[in-house]
Amino acid sequence: MVAVVAPALVTQLPIGRGRPGTVEAGVGDAPWPALDASVAWFQAGTAMTVEDTEVIARTVRAGVDAGVPVVGVLGRVGLGPQAGVASLHGWGELCRALAGASGLVPTVLVVDGPCLGGPALLLGLVDVVVMTARAQAFVNAPETSARITGSDVLDADLLGGSWVHGTRSGLADVVADDLDAALDVVADLLDHLPPNNHEHPPAVTAADPVDRPTTAAAATVPGDRRTSYDVRDVIADLVDDGAFLELRARFGTSVVTGLARIGGIPVGVLANQPGQLAGALDIDGSQKGGRFVRFCDGFGMPLVTLVDTPGFRPGRDQEWRGMIRHGAKLAFAYAEATVPRVCVVLRKAYGGAFIVMDCKSMGNDCALAWPSAEIAVMGAQGAVEILNRRDLAAVPEGPEREAERRRLEADYEARYLSPDVAADRGYVDEVIDPLDTRRAVAGALAALGAKREALRPRRHENIPL
Repeated sequence: MVAVVAPALVTQLPIGRGRPGTVEAGVGDAPWPALDASVAWFQAGTAMTVEDTEVIARTVRAGVDAGVPVVGVLGRVGLGPQAGVASLHGWGELCRALAGASGLVPTVLVVDGPCLGGPALLLGLVDVVVMTARAQAFVNAPETSARITGSDVLDADLLGGSWVHGTRSGLADVVADDLDAALDVVADLLDHLPPNNHEHPPAVTAADPVDRPTTAAAATVPGDRRTSYDVRDVIADLVDDGAFLELRARFGTSVVTGLARIGGIPVGVLANQPGQLAGALDIDGSQKGGRFVRFCDGFGMPLVTLVDTPGFRPGRDQEWRGMIRHGAKLAFAYAEATVPRVCVVLRKAYGGAFIVMDCKSMGNDCALAWPSAEIAVMGAQGAVEILNRRDLAAVPEGPEREAERRRLEADYEARYLSPDVAADRGYVDEVIDPLDTRRAVAGALAALGAKREALRPRRHENIPL
């Protein structure tokens, strides 16, 4: 239970500071103009002592007690060789404080310099990490890695620069040019989120009409299922004023995630990206999507899912690296999410990928589909190759066989791929006109605004990490 302190009292909570010039912290008005709401804030630099980490840990705990977001700015932080065991103890206390804040208040760290050694693990404990172009983060320094592994990688940016964490590790949710731009991103992020898990996300009065036809979205999706497109264009037409705060834009690129508003209601948007891997789900995309769904569910953000995927990415590399386990993260996240959930199948929704992309049986509240949607175990081409292999083999090779193949594929599409089949069985609530997508989604979100679900008491779930 979070004890929410009145805003007038929040600004009067002194936290103290560590060594002069090392750590500053407080609860209330942040020292950065971009953040105009009450937050628990701290900014730190240089190698910190146990006193410094105690100040930050107290700040985090005070933010949880006050029911306000926790925002920290890290300059050059780390543990030097001369640091005693007390410093290690202090970092452990700070890790525990951040873990204790998870799911209670939003936690954000901005990295504006090197973040080295054990303290870098703090970045993996918060909800959102924003890095500037000059940020670096790694557990082992380049020299240490080279000495132990024999590698010749001595470039700190190549080992743990913001580009690496924005594209390869997925640690950085956003990479900004500088600190001012990073704080603007944090301000935009917090505008979409509630201050704590007991309050609703802040809705606003939308100037963009909810019944506006989504002409651009309808024109973006090609009729040919093999033609790619950028799903961001569909999202921009669906949300209010085209404003979309994308998270992890360059990691797991076959999935797009971010925050927006529809009809003034803050929502989390998750969509397959046909422009990358044809929208197939791979390990990175599944991890990215699963974490995003849990983040939104933790803070009461309704989820809007746009589906256009041929399935999971095939290949030995994906299977050996644990596609089953990582794909289950996305399934687990959707299955346990209790926030309002609206799904729109734009085009392809095949096999197991259809299941994990918020299908009706996973607890979805409103499942919509465009007339171009294809919902089935697999596509027509693959199905005909399996089901009608002998029939095709009996036809002479050449134009006659190709004509028979096309006829069988058309028959399969009519029988199994039409969204009307799924709608007749209750797997889709309504087949909608693409021009009517925004009105349908906004209406569903408004109707689900009072949704509440009582959770069974348990120690915690065992997500497939």
